[in-house]
Amino acid sequence: MYAVIKTGGKQYRVASGEKIKVEQIAADVGQEIVIDQVLAVGNGAEIKVGTPLVSGATVTVTVLSHGKHDKVRIFKMRRRKHYQKRQGHRQQFTELQIGAIAG
Repeated sequence: MYAVIKTGGKQYRVASGEKIKVEQIAADVGQEIVIDQVLAVGNGAEIKVGTPLVSGATVTVTVLSHGKHDKVRIFKMRRRKHYQKRQGHRQQFTELQIGAIAG
């Protein structure tokens, strides 16, 4: 069984037992969260697609850890104009363990 969930402005296809990294969620490590923004639920050849959400469908997840992704380096330059700009960014994430999918 799998589901397509929406969190942090992105969509993820998840199955029970998987680990995923999503945009940071304000929750403690070890806490269980119920995600109710489920766009689709599938089981084999059978699939339920919501308009836009599947009513009554939920995904239970456990927070494993918080952290930062690798640094993304931004370099801007205008040739012949003596302009260079260097910048870096490390996006924060929350690692989730997918539990039960209901719906």
